[in-house]
Amino acid sequence: MTLYYSLVFVLLMVEMTIFCALIVPLPYTMKRKLFTFISENPLVAKFQYGMKITFIFILILFIDSVNRVYRVQAELSMAKNQGGAAAAAAGSERMEVQARKFYSQRNMYLCGFTLFLSLILNRTYSLILDTLRLEEKIKKYEGDPKAQGKDSAKLSQAGEAGEIGKLKNQLAQKDRDLATLKKQSEGLSREYNTLGDQVSGQDSTPKKDR
Repeated sequence: MTLYYSLVFVLLMVEMTIFCALIVPLPYTMKRKLFTFISENPLVAKFQYGMKITFIFILILFIDSVNRVYRVQAELSMAKNQGGAAAAAAGSERMEVQARKFYSQRNMYLCGFTLFLSLILNRTYSLILDTLRLEEKIKKYEGDPKAQGKDSAKLSQAGEAGEIGKLKNQLAQKDRDLATLKKQSEGLSREYNTLGDQVSGQDSTPKKDR
């Protein structure tokens, strides 16, 4: 196994360890502090950013391994179509092709499982954050004073980052709509004043005696 595939295997083991740590049942207070630390620590944020770049390279390795499996499979098909004495003479070559097929499939499965587990970890982390937020809300409704702490507020902010961005976009759209309505209102006001001046001018004009 080459160096970069060895690193992918190490990363797969790390992901499995993190996944097992996430699904381990912990007390509510400990779990809240742990996820608050993860969501606020700048080192963890940098680590997550570096992992995103690493997964891009793993995706490239996965595509390359799939391509290699396809090419080796094509070579095996050509060898089977030859048949007879040519196939017997090329027995050692077929063994080499089989070995390459095995290594290519191993690399494909290794990269594929690593990428798939990264998606599972991301989704599991989001679901746990959502669960903690719901538990915070339930405890607040029940009047639990522990649910009003600083950690709960930070955890809620970490889980609602996407919602805040969405609300900001909606607020900007409403500001634009309000500015458009204001311009329309000013135009209507000017037209109303102009018509009022014209009507008052016509009323003030003296009528000629017949």
